[in-house]
Amino acid sequence: MGKKPEPPKRMLLGRPSNNVKMGIVGLPNVGKSSMFNIMSKLSVAAENFPFCTIDPNVARVPVPDARFKELCKLYSPASEVPAMLTITDIAGLVKGASEGAGLGNAFLSHIRAVDGIFHVCRAFEDKEVAHVEDSVDPVRDLGIIHNELRLKDIEQCKTYIDSNKNLASKKALSKDKQFDYDTIVKTLEVLESGKDVRAAEWDGKEIEVLNTMQFLTAKPMIYLVNVSKKSYIAKGNKWLPKIHEFVQGRGCEDLVIPFSVAFEQEVMDAEIS
Repeated sequence: MGKKPEPPKRMLLGRPSNNVKMGIVGLPNVGKSSMFNIMSKLSVAAENFPFCTIDPNVARVPVPDARFKELCKLYSPASEVPAMLTITDIAGLVKGASEGAGLGNAFLSHIRAVDGIFHVCRAFEDKEVAHVEDSVDPVRDLGIIHNELRLKDIEQCKTYIDSNKNLASKKALSKDKQFDYDTIVKTLEVLESGKDVRAAEWDGKEIEVLNTMQFLTAKPMIYLVNVSKKSYIAKGNKWLPKIHEFVQGRGCEDLVIPFSVAFEQEVMDAEIS
């Protein structure tokens, strides 16, 4: 018996690059700035109140890769330049950000400038750390952020369609412009059905159009779940199965990575001292 044919791989949105820019996104007080400090070894404000970060903090960090070191040993190049990751610590989004709540419009424009998203959510209880929604529920929090990103993309689609629909109705658009218009109409239908742009199937030509629009929900996403030190060491947290179910249900095959700011901070402090 011959091998079963593999299902075709989904075409990826975005443009390949050796200089990837990732934005850290989430509600206020979930550990975004603390995680930025740990990843970048910098020290930016990480206070216990919403909108502690207003202007985005940016850092470039080398990507550890044993293969790179081996190649350098083998070929002894005149200079060694590792792959770099640019990380942007974006201020916390809140419900209503797509309509400007909590300085939302400025923050959403910062997200548009990155290639991918680290979506941080909080899965630990701590009475000393305020929660903008007054209770810990990471699945609800993830839903808030996704909804705000989707609403902003819907607004962008409608703006584009409104500025082109008269010409489209008169069949006055060029063939390429008509294709662009039809692709954005299809995108709006996807978004209004509750899906992210990247959850739908697109062909190569459609992806070229989508890449020019820089939709927020088209960006690849990695979920970082901030748990307590105790949960991280025990390798268990009551919210993780629910978060996994939520992410799987979105149909984008995204990674979910539990981590602990408290644990990582202790490790970093020990390394420094």
